[in-house]
Amino acid sequence: MKLVVLDRDGVINFDSEQFIKSPEEWRPIPGSLDAIARLNQWGYRVVVATNQSGVGRGLFDMDMLNAIHERMHKAVMQAGGRIDAVFFCPHSSEDKCECRKPKPGLLRQIAERYNANLIGAPAIGDSLRDLQAAVAVGAQPYLVLTGKGGKTRAEADLPAETLVFPDLAAVAAHIAS
Repeated sequence: MKLVVLDRDGVINFDSEQFIKSPEEWRPIPGSLDAIARLNQWGYRVVVATNQSGVGRGLFDMDMLNAIHERMHKAVMQAGGRIDAVFFCPHSSEDKCECRKPKPGLLRQIAERYNANLIGAPAIGDSLRDLQAAVAVGAQPYLVLTGKGGKTRAEADLPAETLVFPDLAAVAAHIAS
């Protein structure tokens, strides 16, 4: 099985320092939805792994998170693609959970759910913690320069195996080649 793991905010949709707290605030990055559709057409299952500490902080509840994800699913479907599953960590950094990236808990959950080995699987994010979680499970880390990606590239010591691309559409084209 071919599997691609995507972060949500800053990869699929525009990010916000104030969090994405409602479906109305969720806006796709140009080209991201078509990129997901192309990955599906090339036989990839697309799974999202996202930290959503806004739930743990009380900024929005699970019903609102589900509504945001429903908007995302519908937008991807309108572009001819699908997201197979969304794995999320609702905890804040103070909770010391195992699922909050950079810890690899979410990616391990994905591997278990799909009975898949993530070694070499594309894992695409815009932050250092996305890349660190990918490396921890042997996935291939990709940094996109959308969202926090430009700042991450400028300020972080990226894992050596990280591949850097302008956006999700460019990563999808690379994966297909």
